[in-house]
Order: sequence, then structure tokens, then C-alpha cells
Amino acid sequence: MKGPSSAQTISWIIPLGAFIAALASTAPVSAGGPETSIQTEYLMTLHAPLDPPQAIDQGLLIYNVQPGGWVEGTRIKGKLLAPAADWLRVMPSGVFRLDVRGTIQTDDGALIYVSYGGAIQCNKEQADRLNAGQQLKADDCYFITAPTFQTKSDKYAWLNAVQTVGKMVSVKVGEGSHVRYDIFAVK
Repeated sequence: MKGPSSAQTISWIIPLGAFIAALASTAPVSAGGPETSIQTEYLMTLHAPLDPPQAIDQGLLIYNVQPGGWVEGTRIKGKLLAPAADWLRVMPSGVFRLDVRGTIQTDDGALIYVSYGGAIQCNKEQADRLNAGQQLKADDCYFITAPTFQTKSDKYAWLNAVQTVGKMVSVKVGEGSHVRYDIFAVK
């Protein structure tokens, strides 16, 4: 079987080149900078007391949430229900990737499922402090989450359509182990 002739190849390349040139000519003038911005609005603080981690292997830790977890904000107040946990993956680069799932029961009885991924990066000094049982604060590490919510409650249905971001307020392992985030709705 013979391949395409050079005339057939050229007839195919010419329309492709015209298409690429057309795309390039329609690129926005400000392609080098943002054309929008992101604003956030404070939604709630989430506090989760944590059990000691289950070390599955060197790349996976599981932190179960202990009773006593809570959320509180201007439009929501409630407690975290079991089961809830953080699956924490240790990446080869040393960055931690979060995979968190849990349920909030609001003070008026609604159930809200929350799940989020996230990234944690601490330098060696910060990691050593954390492993020694010291509490880290927001400025100590890069610790960002991206929660989404799901509920059938009419009162809280607005959460179904909101993307949020969370930033660690404090984290501690050992005695008094916990994580606390401030969570913001992206506007």
C-alpha cells in the first residue's frame, strides 16, 4: 500500500495552515494577562478534631475525624458526623494531596455532604514543627482546599451551586490533633 502523494499531502497542509493562521488572528489582544478576577465571600469555618493517622504506606495516610467537629458561618451552623476522613497522599515532590469527605448536620437537622481536594506544602522546618506536636497557622504553610457541597435541603440548596475555597487557619498533630479552615464562596 502506497502512502499519500506529495500533491495530496500539500493539499492537506494548506487548509491546516490557513486554519492555524485564522486561530492566531482571533487571539485576544490581552492574551498575556487576566481578563477577569475572582472575588470571594466568607461562608464558614470548619473545625475537625483528628484521630492519629493510619499509615497505609509511605505515600498514604488516613486521618479519621473524631466527634466534636463543627462548622459555623453567617448562614450555616452545624456539626460534623461520622464517618468523615482525610485521605492524605504524599507526592514524590513532598507536596501532600488531600481527598476529604464528610457530612455536616446543621443545627436545624439538614444533612449536607462535603467533599474536597487540596494541596499542602510546608518547608522542612514547618514540617518538623508540626511533627513535634506544634500547631501551625495559616502563614506557616500553603494549605488550600476546594470544597463542594450536596444537599436536598431547600434552605441550603444554594450550596449545591457554589464552588468554594478553603484556607487552613490552624493544624496540629499529636495531642489535640485538628485541622481548621476558613471557607469562602467564589463569586
